[in-house]
Amino acid sequence: MKRRICAVTGSRADYGLLAWTLREMLADPALELQLAVTGTHLSPDFGNTVRQIEADGIPIATRIDMQLTDDSGCAIGQALGRAVSGFAEALQQLQPDLLLVLGDRYEILAAAQAAMLQRIPIAHIHGGESTEGLIDEAVRHAVTKMAHIHCVAAEAYARRVMQMGEQPHTVHVVGAAGFDALTHTPLLDRASLEQAIDFPLGEKNFLLTLHPETLSPSDAAQQVTPLLEALQAFPEARVIITGSNADPAGRAISTLLQQHAVAHPAQFCYHESLGQARYLSLLAQVDLVIGNSSSGIIEAPAMGRAVVNIGERQRRRLRAPAIIDCASETAAIRAAIAQALTPEHQQRAAEKHTPYGKPGAAQRIVRLLRDTPLDGILQKTFFDLPMASLPAGEAT
Repeated sequence: MKRRICAVTGSRADYGLLAWTLREMLADPALELQLAVTGTHLSPDFGNTVRQIEADGIPIATRIDMQLTDDSGCAIGQALGRAVSGFAEALQQLQPDLLLVLGDRYEILAAAQAAMLQRIPIAHIHGGESTEGLIDEAVRHAVTKMAHIHCVAAEAYARRVMQMGEQPHTVHVVGAAGFDALTHTPLLDRASLEQAIDFPLGEKNFLLTLHPETLSPSDAAQQVTPLLEALQAFPEARVIITGSNADPAGRAISTLLQQHAVAHPAQFCYHESLGQARYLSLLAQVDLVIGNSSSGIIEAPAMGRAVVNIGERQRRRLRAPAIIDCASETAAIRAAIAQALTPEHQQRAAEKHTPYGKPGAAQRIVRLLRDTPLDGILQKTFFDLPMASLPAGEAT
């Protein structure tokens, strides 16, 4: 009898990381994939990216529409409630043996809650990471505590998961989930890519993705304006912009960037979502990745691209030498871009050093999904790290 795995994808970002794991699952005769699609995949405002999944030929078992009509904290909270209800019904119908989730987005928190209450074991990919500038930090660690199988990207993250009380035998270092796409996705050549994005590349090319810093008091304009001002110092560069995510202020950031691209069509172009093939093809062509996306921290350095990481969004994630961190200030961004374009830094980036392991995560994950015994897995025992004796405080 096949083991039924319900995998959850809620955005273009996690689908890009999950895609090869999903394909490996489909190819494994011992597994039955039940794909649950939710979040921004089903929103016209974010490009209806469910169409990419359909085009890839991956069957969809259920769709949970969160009705993401607004990105205020209240609206997202209400959407999260709808997602919990939707996942509860879907899981009751699908009866999976295991739920598979990736990352730190609020929609996977909804899926994990619904699975936990139906006593469905949970496998979590990319736990243990830290992004202290985001609400996602709390979501990721909450899902870790609900999960029973942990597929982490690096040894440092394995230690952090164990630090949260998870038993060592449940924690597995598999590498970054997105690296398989880097080696397996057919890339477009330059001419085909220009046609696909309807924009001519130049002598210098930048790929830009900017998401909200959800724990920062700054508004969208305060995040976007310094970046656009800094880019004025590089008029020779062509800048391809991808849309922001569904966090609070995400729509406002996307609107400002899109308006700028429309006003300056010779230098900028905007795409709400590029899809995996176009995005990775651009990574292979551009000189620099700018913004604060996790793809700039993980995938871009593995493809030999220099990266300017802006602000606090990715604070405390492991860094490759290709990455230059800077404050969200015009002068700091301008200086970081100039440094990233130097021959010395371009050579450093071209060496492709990364702390996130090698391709092959999809096969490692699928092997764990297939072979991990599930009998008794729901009963978790807290793992206490050895600690030095601490002096007890005196009661007053």
